[in-house]
Amino acid sequence: MGERDSGGDVNSNVLVARSTGDAQLDKAVWQWLSWDKNPKTKEQIESLLQDGKHKELRDRLCCRLSFGTAGLRSAMGAGFCYINDLTVIQSTQGIYKYLERCFSDFKQRGFVVGYDTRGQVTSNCSSKKLAKLTAAVLLAKDVPVYFFSTYVPTPFVPYAVQQLKAVAGVMITASHNRKEDNGYKASSRLEVYWENGAQIKSPHDKEIIKCIEECVEPWNGSWNENLVDTSPLRQDPLKKICDSYMEDLKKICYHRELNMQTNLKFVHTSFHGVGHEYVRLAFKAFGFQAPIPVPEQKDPDPDFPTVKCPNPEEGESVLELSLRLAEKENARVVVATDPDADRLAVAEQHNGCWKVFTGNELAALYGWWMFSRWKENCSQDADVKNVYMLATTVSSKILRAIALKEGFQFEESLPGFKWIGSRVKDLIDNGKEVLFAFEESIGFMCGTSVLDKDGVSAAVVTAEMAAYLESKNQTLEQKLTEIYETYGYHIAKTSYFLCYDPPTIKRLFERLRNFDGPQSYPKCCGDYNILHVRDVTTGYDSSQPNKKSVLPVSKSSQMITFTFQNGCVATLRTSGTEPKIKYYAEMCAPPEQSDKTLLEEELQKLIAALIVNFLEPDKNGLIWRSA
Repeated sequence: MGERDSGGDVNSNVLVARSTGDAQLDKAVWQWLSWDKNPKTKEQIESLLQDGKHKELRDRLCCRLSFGTAGLRSAMGAGFCYINDLTVIQSTQGIYKYLERCFSDFKQRGFVVGYDTRGQVTSNCSSKKLAKLTAAVLLAKDVPVYFFSTYVPTPFVPYAVQQLKAVAGVMITASHNRKEDNGYKASSRLEVYWENGAQIKSPHDKEIIKCIEECVEPWNGSWNENLVDTSPLRQDPLKKICDSYMEDLKKICYHRELNMQTNLKFVHTSFHGVGHEYVRLAFKAFGFQAPIPVPEQKDPDPDFPTVKCPNPEEGESVLELSLRLAEKENARVVVATDPDADRLAVAEQHNGCWKVFTGNELAALYGWWMFSRWKENCSQDADVKNVYMLATTVSSKILRAIALKEGFQFEESLPGFKWIGSRVKDLIDNGKEVLFAFEESIGFMCGTSVLDKDGVSAAVVTAEMAAYLESKNQTLEQKLTEIYETYGYHIAKTSYFLCYDPPTIKRLFERLRNFDGPQSYPKCCGDYNILHVRDVTTGYDSSQPNKKSVLPVSKSSQMITFTFQNGCVATLRTSGTEPKIKYYAEMCAPPEQSDKTLLEEELQKLIAALIVNFLEPDKNGLIWRSA
């Protein structure tokens, strides 16, 4: 085994006496009780063993964490498949082993560690404690660690990795997940960033998992969280990174004078997360007055006392406090960052009514804004064909429509910003200019200082865009309508069904692949004819001459996209982290087809046909998303 840190003696006689009768489970129990030094999580496993709850023990101990669309994610709690002290140590040991193999200068360049303010009392677990253990593993191996002295927005970690020329970085965050997740307070995740500042993707994720499995026993020093306070190899990058980030942000500020003079007022909520201070500094960098904070939600609080779910995607219901404050303060625009400040929701008041924009609608606005600013400020010899925008494949096609008319390039990626970040870096390295990228779940990348979604920069870009439009006597909503009338209406709807039975999910997708016979996809859905089918799980795409998908094959999840004759694009996919079958449908109309009501009705009918014919919720026991 080499180095070891046993974590205290375990009475082997007691374990034998309490044998589960399953050799694999007995071994996993023994490992957990031997290695875990956290009394709370150790006690949880001991209690389950004592109570004879073998199924729950098996569920917790006989599978491991895996990479989803955004890092290693699970609920906090005891067990090898949850986020806790021991699994974070194991994961970091695997990351160390892999990075040591990849970088000969690892111990010169170092590693970045950031964290948010989330936690779980029952497991004595918090993002900061997990971050300290992450740092301890690396410091004990003589790796320099850039450990932020306080909580930071998630985008600061990928930004710091690039600025400090570190080999990689980790952000420990629960993002916008509910405080209660599967009965455990605060789901959490480790987002891992490569030296290019983008989230890791294949093959790095698979290789790290292999390395984790090769060194599951904690090494000497891995439990020493005090190393962060005593090691000379630990540096605090907070001031340098914050100052540099705010300076870089000015590269996408185009109307500083106007920002300084505007009478427009903004309300900001950070949903009890890390965002407010950083959003305030971003507004200052752009010349704005500070946004008005929602006092009850301004300071970090892992219990989220004012909202059931701290996810700004949920719309008006979770924005209640900020909308009421905006009305009181006569502020027309509300910007809401999620708890780790990498996503952004926006609401605007007009004639006494609030409009909460979807991620796809905001992308239409940002796409127009970033391109029009580029056009106004570019050099005479700039070539529009070298300009790019990107979106995930389940997001709106509005950027494609703008690109076709304006002459710039548009590309799609698989769901998840890890695909976007890496592709953006490749484009930049090849002399291309990337203006904007997004995913429909309110994740936006304005500019390329951060190769990941960033709610802080999106918040201040929204403010500048709103102030500019105000000077032209236009609202954001009016501009959005103008964009759709110019480039064609793009009306989208996204929702999901719950399914807790993996074989049912597999059977449902296999039926679609063999719909009219073996290896024959459906040619229609009810009354709607299908033009093309793309299946990234198998790598098939009927629209390509060689029938092969341009997007990378992703065998670990199910995802099929149907392009219909009427201009609708619909995707069915499984979630990488939750028991969900998601559907994304969008009606993409040409500019001359401007009857919005008609388009919305057509989309609703098509979605109904998709559910009845392809998902068959009653037959498959799918649970409809609760309203």
